[in-house]
Amino acid sequence: MSHILLVTSSPRGAESLSSRFATDIAEGIQSRLGGSLTVRDLTVNPPPHITSAYIEGRTASPDDRTPEQVEAVKVAQHFVDELKAADVIVLGSGMINFGLPTQLKAWFDHVTWPRVTFGYGDTGPKGLLTGKKVYLVTASGGVFSEGAWAPFDFQTNYLLHLLGFIGLTDVEVVRVEGTVLGPDAVNAAIADAETTIAALLTKAA
Repeated sequence: MSHILLVTSSPRGAESLSSRFATDIAEGIQSRLGGSLTVRDLTVNPPPHITSAYIEGRTASPDDRTPEQVEAVKVAQHFVDELKAADVIVLGSGMINFGLPTQLKAWFDHVTWPRVTFGYGDTGPKGLLTGKKVYLVTASGGVFSEGAWAPFDFQTNYLLHLLGFIGLTDVEVVRVEGTVLGPDAVNAAIADAETTIAALLTKAA
């Protein structure tokens, strides 16, 4: 049996398409493969932005950490433990000002941890969270996968880089885009996402 980690981050709540489709994927995989599902809603329970207590505490010996450092590292360790326990990770992100939500950035700041989720070897950085399957759902009002706005996609490409940096390189991407271009565009985006997800779930079964 597999363990699935679902991470959502859109501030749009129930109206969020990234959260909706990420949830559909996570629950679809669970219904097909069984196993357990952990849900991490970064909007309902936003992670704190990192401080010097985390930066210094994560490299200090546990016995030498101050109380503030202990608490800061505990938050990061909890997020990392959830990642390590997961066989499948489903991540939802809705574009905010061309990039990812601040809640999701804060989560990545906690889990991108030297000697814990990545290390350095003779050939440079090496991700340590290997052997996991990732489904990344990104939503955007405009169309960023191609065309004139593609150079301004600082969400999907950046997320792929962050995931790969910590070893998560087996990633399926589902884009939900063009949702501010009118009702027809919204309906088309939703239909495309549903078709893509159905195919992914068939492949996962």
